[in-house]
Amino acid sequence: MIATKYLLLCSAWLWTAAPAGAAEPAPVQLPPPQTEGGQPFLRVLRERKTVREISPKPLPPQLLSGLLWAGFGINRPGNGHRTAPSAINSQEIDLYVATKEGVFLYEPKTNQLLPVASGDLRGRTGGQDFVKTAPVALVFVADLSRLSKAPPKEREHYAWIDTGYISQNVYLFCASEGLATVVHELDRGPLKAVLRLKPDQTIILAQSVGFPAEPAGKETAR
Repeated sequence: MIATKYLLLCSAWLWTAAPAGAAEPAPVQLPPPQTEGGQPFLRVLRERKTVREISPKPLPPQLLSGLLWAGFGINRPGNGHRTAPSAINSQEIDLYVATKEGVFLYEPKTNQLLPVASGDLRGRTGGQDFVKTAPVALVFVADLSRLSKAPPKEREHYAWIDTGYISQNVYLFCASEGLATVVHELDRGPLKAVLRLKPDQTIILAQSVGFPAEPAGKETAR
């Protein structure tokens, strides 16, 4: 009975997740990421910071492709290894990308965004005002079943650590490209239903990305 009620609640949430009449988003083929150039590494470290004042201006596809590749793309095609480490090479973190058009799953092998949910759901990735208008909200989701070689009690611990590596890659890319970014907490339960996650999948955190607001407002750095 409890399980039935839970399924009904999830179904109701999914029914109301997107605005009525919202078109189902189509898969998006991203351009190949640019893997050369950018700012010198030590300058990037000097410029790394958190900025909450984010412009609603959309990110161009080329920039979005580079952002996702820098975060957790494939940098060694021969063996499928990634730009960030993961415990026992489990690659258990998936990047969900919330935009004005919908929510997508980043598929690094094909460099595509695969549709997950329609409608503008950015506001559900956090409680602060900027998440509603920042052009991209990344949601880091761990599939703990991929950590089968790790001790069960350590799997979520490893997932948090691996998410930190990816999030820092995003921060460094943003510093190199002059973008604004901020990590923020979120209400995991309702969002898990919207993203149609499996029981072994858990939401770790979210990170908004976009151009700095114009004119530049008060910046919070840490």
